Amino acid sequence: ELPPSEFMQVADSTWLVLSVVSNGRAPSGCQATGVTKIARSVIAPLAEHHVSVLMLSTYQTDFILVRERDLPVVIHTLAGEFDIYKEESGECVPVTCDDVSNGFLKPKPAASPTLHPVQSPQTRFCVLTVAPDTLPAIATMLIDVLFYSHSPPREAGADSQDLDSITFFAFSLIEGYISIVMDAETQKRFPSDLLLTSSTGELWRMVRIGGQPLGFDECGIVAQIAEPLAAADISAYYISTFNFDHALV
Repeated sequence: ELPPSEFMQVADSTWLVLSVVSNGRAPSGCQATGVTKIARSVIAPLAEHHVSVLMLSTYQTDFILVRERDLPVVIHTLAGEFDIYKEESGECVPVTCDDVSNGFLKPKPAASPTLHPVQSPQTRFCVLTVAPDTLPAIATMLIDVLFYSHSPPREAGADSQDLDSITFFAFSLIEGYISIVMDAETQKRFPSDLLLTSSTGELWRMVRIGGQPLGFDECGIVAQIAEPLAAADISAYYISTFNFDHALV
């Protein structure tokens, strides 16, 4: 519904959303898994088959976005280990490889992955949620933080290895569930009784991947980060953006 604009840059591809749950036969009542728990079973196999993914962690669950044109490869890659369902008219319908009409692309020969620089700013972050009925109470503050409180974007490549702090604020509203990532200083501006977090109230540190904007054609970026973290049994909150990837630990 957004009008064409010279100020808006849109990626060429249309993306589909995958969510991985612990019991695919009961999507509405099962517990979602974390990004590092699906590193070997989902993210690594898709990278091996040259499927580019966008990763979006939320307070409630994790979502993997794949390009619509890659769906045949995704289904064939994951069907051996997962029961795959698609949503039709609000119902979850089983999907089989036979449902894919435009064929299966065999994986290309493995190429050496690009090793991107990573940065770890000193900023400490909070992962939060908010009850939807309390959103109006913080709406003005949200607008101020989202649109008026940010410093100008840092020039790409400038002081990329000496990044002390980073301006990062993520807000998502998915099926009525709200997730917010903000730095600990920004959190102090909000009413503390309206922001909900885990019982431990842990703060998070960020690893940002990419010295230059990454684009959407390269595969294996999420796998390079998620697999080592999974091997070390480290939980991560992962957010892909238009330019860079961000892993919070």
